[in-house]
Amino acid sequence: MATLTSRVGVPVAVSKRPLAPVALLGGLPVRSSQVLGSRLSAVKPVVPFRARAPVAIKAQAADAAKELDPLETAVSNVVGVKLAPTVVTLTFIAIWYALNIGFNLLNKTIFKYFPYPYTVSTIHVVVGLVYCVLVYAIGLKGWSFGRPVTKQEFKNIFGPAAMHAVGHVAANISFAAVAISLTHTVKTLEPAFNVVLSQLILGESTPVPVLLSLVPIMFGVALASAGELSFNWTGFLTAMASNLTFGFRAVWSKKAMTKTLDGTAVYAYTTLISVLICVPWALIAEGGTLMEGCKAAIAKVGATRFYTDLFMVGMLYHLYNQFAFNTLERVSPVSHGVCNVVKRVAIIGSSVVFFNQVLTTQALVGTVIALAGTWLYTDMSSKHKPHKKSPPPAPSGGAAPAAA
Repeated sequence: MATLTSRVGVPVAVSKRPLAPVALLGGLPVRSSQVLGSRLSAVKPVVPFRARAPVAIKAQAADAAKELDPLETAVSNVVGVKLAPTVVTLTFIAIWYALNIGFNLLNKTIFKYFPYPYTVSTIHVVVGLVYCVLVYAIGLKGWSFGRPVTKQEFKNIFGPAAMHAVGHVAANISFAAVAISLTHTVKTLEPAFNVVLSQLILGESTPVPVLLSLVPIMFGVALASAGELSFNWTGFLTAMASNLTFGFRAVWSKKAMTKTLDGTAVYAYTTLISVLICVPWALIAEGGTLMEGCKAAIAKVGATRFYTDLFMVGMLYHLYNQFAFNTLERVSPVSHGVCNVVKRVAIIGSSVVFFNQVLTTQALVGTVIALAGTWLYTDMSSKHKPHKKSPPPAPSGGAAPAAA
């Protein structure tokens, strides 16, 4: 008992009954059911802090996993939860670039033996529509239309989709007429059209630094166009027309595009509307000579290659646009703009190598200046937001003016 008293540091009454076996808990003698003494009952073993860390880490990982979409969840099994979104986004961008480069090279190749841009443009969207319908029919609705749209949603989509169709045909006329590098260089002027149309339609005034960033783009396009060996006015003006219609598409999308559908569904309906516009347009523009053109193309490359090329270019066109829409959903508009600049660099470079194109020094310098100006415009746009026009003041009576 002396030993017990000295170890505990408190007097313990001597009992004639034998004590239960004593266990050591935190260095203190205790009975099997309770600690000896009232003072000892307040002493609790300290739980090490380290024991709770794994629980917190697992909880954080579980919360992060809940925010992942199904594709990111699958990828997280390989690269981890934290890296999964970045890996998926970079993969989308890489696929977008690869499909876009493949489309541009194959498209230009087709125009060399089948110079029918209205018909080829129509085939692009028809193949895309068939793809959307088949994917929807087998149950993969999320890869296609998603769901039926209301009349109002269809009306909202129709304007931007119509401009997309017209701009697509205009761009293909330019691709058929001049080198790919010139068309893509001229298309760097698209932001200038966006600025003007945003002011006229949305009442958004563009800050001066953003306006100044357009100067190197315009100078670079002028320099490249003047030095391009394949330059002709048809190719130049149709590329400019494509800029104008795509500018309308961008502005009208801000004003009226529905936000209840994801990017894949919006592009599927855009493809449907494009078919409705492009098919009659192609028949009117090229229907009279189309059969002779097909026979001449088959005589040059063979029927198998002719039809395979048309099918593949349509698939490449649809898929690269779909991945562009999906990428835009995953990144900010500024990041998407930077991706577009890099994409044009990749397309121009690959086309020059693939077709053994001769670029004059003047054309090369102009192209570099225009691309650098596009990057500068993107950077300035992120730092200086447009100013919206203030609504007109209410009449003296206090009531707001009725909409016209």
